[in-house]
Amino acid sequence: MTTHADSSQTKTIHDLLIIGGGINGAGIARDAAGRGLKVMLVEKDDLASHTSSASTKLIHGGLRYLEYYEFRLVREALNERERLLKIAPHIIWPMRFILPHSAMLRPARLLRTGLFLYDNLCRTMTLPKTRSLRLQDEAAGRVLRPDYVRGFEYSDGWVQDSRLVVLNAQDAARRGATICTRTRLISAKRHQNHWVAILEDTLSGETHQVTARALINAAGPWVAELLQDRLSIESRNHVRLVKGSHIVVPRQFDTEQAYILQNPDKRIVFAIPYEKDFTLIGTTDIPWDQDPGSVTISADEIAYLCESVNRYFKRAITPQDVVWSYAGVRPLYDDHSGSASAVTRDYRLDIDHSAAPVLSVFGGKITTYRKLAEHALEKLAPHLKGLTTISWTADAPLPGGDFQRADFDKYVASVQRRVAGLSQQTATRLVRNYGTLIETVMLPPKTGGASLGALIGADLHEGEVDYLMTHEWARSAEDILWRRSKLGLRFSSEDVTKLQDYMARRLQQNAAGQETDDKEVA
Repeated sequence: MTTHADSSQTKTIHDLLIIGGGINGAGIARDAAGRGLKVMLVEKDDLASHTSSASTKLIHGGLRYLEYYEFRLVREALNERERLLKIAPHIIWPMRFILPHSAMLRPARLLRTGLFLYDNLCRTMTLPKTRSLRLQDEAAGRVLRPDYVRGFEYSDGWVQDSRLVVLNAQDAARRGATICTRTRLISAKRHQNHWVAILEDTLSGETHQVTARALINAAGPWVAELLQDRLSIESRNHVRLVKGSHIVVPRQFDTEQAYILQNPDKRIVFAIPYEKDFTLIGTTDIPWDQDPGSVTISADEIAYLCESVNRYFKRAITPQDVVWSYAGVRPLYDDHSGSASAVTRDYRLDIDHSAAPVLSVFGGKITTYRKLAEHALEKLAPHLKGLTTISWTADAPLPGGDFQRADFDKYVASVQRRVAGLSQQTATRLVRNYGTLIETVMLPPKTGGASLGALIGADLHEGEVDYLMTHEWARSAEDILWRRSKLGLRFSSEDVTKLQDYMARRLQQNAAGQETDDKEVA
């Protein structure tokens, strides 16, 4: 797979040049490549480096959006939830949520009505529907404080968000797209029928020129800046930047369900089982007007999230319990709502075709990325010869997702049998990450059984690192430990150094091999 731009790109005219390697850019690249277009995607950092790896990691309709009458968005998101559960059963799976009722907040009848709509807006819903609970009669309710008596249990989905981005990019590459990470757009000059863009390899500093018939601006928090500063185009649409932060603490409850907690400020916070031994808590909604690339959680946000959990659970947490935190900036379409929480999570696609077309993506949410990609290509179809309007991604499995969810445990057992000494926990993690792609991750058998190579740290082996570097654009320890996986939660500082050293040796070997190949060609 291409991990950086090369001189051959100067001779190629691309149909699409996509700026931004988040979920929207990767989703559009996959859809467009599958329709036969010649696609290049460039991302200045790693795939999913920013907003797309900083989500609450839910594939959901957005229950609270019903309160703002966002019925179209919720219906579309619920329909997409069903599709994504089918095409990516390894990285997306169902989850039940407990919603305790608080007499001081939304009335029970309002919650019941909202959940009824939530269950019925999607006619093809396959997940279990809502049920009412007497909380102290349920194991999942007894971890809550006894003053919470009534509640509801409903269904939604969980996703490994950054892996969803990578798998879309991977499928796009399989279908002919060129994926260039660590590649920055310097400038783009517009002509009547094409764009000429200058790109920079951020590792080497080298620049080169590419030509494309159309541009897609999927730069997320930088969408407006890219339009104005690098493309010299004024837009009538704007983004509103909102910071969302999360904390991770040691596991607070033994139940499989997640919890959706109402707060006095009418915001909601999720508490979700995470990576087996932890609980993920988030998110906040803070207006943001600083650099989207330099965002961290504040002490006030940590205190807010701890307070939200302590309002409901018997077991209290403090800021000292936080083992990891992350923050991201959501580029929401600015609908001029009064509060950050009320800003729409819907998306707006803005196309300028006064000369060579450019389409910009404002807003959106991870659940609706696939539908957004379809709508983007529908808008571009009149301006790109050869682009068909036939959609195909609704039923096509993402890489590794070509198996039935009911067979997941059997597949885990099969992997465990073939790799000597492999624990069920590690086998489960591997199948969760890679699905049927685990066949490529595992090294060829030497003496009867498959192998993952030498252990580096936690349950990460050299064979998995090799796969991630060769097939998933991983170039740093952070890429692997915090985006391709969450093994950073289990790695010691010594383990991190060991991984960095191994990756540096591999990169040197690859560079030496490439140099030898170039000499042989010459």
